[in-house]
Amino acid sequence: MNNFDNCVSFHIDNGSFLGRFVRLDDVVNTILTKHSYPKQVSAVVAESTALATLLASTLKYKGLFTLQTKSNGPVPMVVVDVTSEGGIRACADYDENKIRHAQKLRKTVGEIEPAPHFMGEGILAFTVDQGPETDLYQGIVDLQGKNLSECAMRYFKQSEQIETYLKLYLQAPQTENDRWKSAGILLQKLPSHGGSAVVEETELAEAWNQAVIFMQSLQESEVFDSDLDSATILNRLYHADNLHITQEKNYTFACRCSRDKLFNTLHAMKPEEISDMCENGKITATCHFCGSIYSFDKGELINQ
Repeated sequence: MNNFDNCVSFHIDNGSFLGRFVRLDDVVNTILTKHSYPKQVSAVVAESTALATLLASTLKYKGLFTLQTKSNGPVPMVVVDVTSEGGIRACADYDENKIRHAQKLRKTVGEIEPAPHFMGEGILAFTVDQGPETDLYQGIVDLQGKNLSECAMRYFKQSEQIETYLKLYLQAPQTENDRWKSAGILLQKLPSHGGSAVVEETELAEAWNQAVIFMQSLQESEVFDSDLDSATILNRLYHADNLHITQEKNYTFACRCSRDKLFNTLHAMKPEEISDMCENGKITATCHFCGSIYSFDKGELINQ
């Protein structure tokens, strides 16, 4: 049984708090094997993928959720797509010379440092695209925080919608045969609307603080233990808090590129634009996400 590449939804304290628990293995390793990223960039991508999956799991949407960073650091852009069907892809831009220079200055060469150290100043954006017939939703926050978890929580704090606490985990390979793993756990305090689950506000605040403390106690060794399923880990944390697991969703790597899509885009361009892009009578394009290479003859793109 695969205890990774899924998200478990749960709630505790009679539904007062909603939670998500994501653990990724094959997804991030498939993404990273399609690139030749330096170790630090792989760490940023793996952790960002866990965050994107975690945040996407809290939304009801039919289409595409995208996490994207734009910044001025050695890793100026990260993009993670999560489809409503559970397909994930990710990529990053980076400057290896700037990475080496930054780690030399900090005397951290070879270490895995928190992602914001390499992203620099910029923004973290979340976008939900449900197709041409719907409005595009986007949330943006400055990239400020000691780690990626703090950057994301800053967004929830600024939005002032739902009190949220989340924590991300990352395991880098130590030997050639080891694998990357990333994970995240999130808890949100739901608005009280009365009914049988009404709790006095002071008691609710105490319950929230306790739930967060329990989450903070969750260790990397537990999160990445392949012999433990998510339900067992959550029961260890919240067995005394009326834990109820509601759903489990599986995720896989899935790139949305195709020759037909690219052909239609190029075919719609003006002949002079196509001519400018051609080299030796051909246009060749490489997908940034999966590395697939597509080649087109000039003649098949320009209507005769």
